[in-house]
Amino acid sequence: MKTDHHASKTVITFGTFDVFHIGHLNILQRASALGDRLVVGISSDALNIEKKQRAPVYSQQERMAIVSQIKGVSEVFLEESLEAKAGYLRQYQAQILVMGDDWKGRFDHFSDLCEVVYFARTPSVSTTSIIEVVKAIT
Repeated sequence: MKTDHHASKTVITFGTFDVFHIGHLNILQRASALGDRLVVGISSDALNIEKKQRAPVYSQQERMAIVSQIKGVSEVFLEESLEAKAGYLRQYQAQILVMGDDWKGRFDHFSDLCEVVYFARTPSVSTTSIIEVVKAIT
């Protein structure tokens, strides 16, 4: 069966993916299922400090290495600026942008570049809550 390379669909998503957990796996698997190629922007350490006022537990190199090995992920890159999202969408020729629904509506302005899809987060799982649990038991 001959496949038309131009008909392939690229999905892109962004995140910190620190302290990798089942919620991360769920969003990556669901995003991957929407297309033929999944590209993942990993927030740089500096961007994470800017966004969350704390450094990630794992370095950007470690987080990129972990996510790049997840089945269904085609490529990872370092997201160094929130303002560069449109550029990343164009650079990777994304047809679909996937984000967690905690960002619902915040990326609708990219709908002129690609389809924007928000997925429900996995209930009661977040890196922040995991860090709090670990702190409490140590």
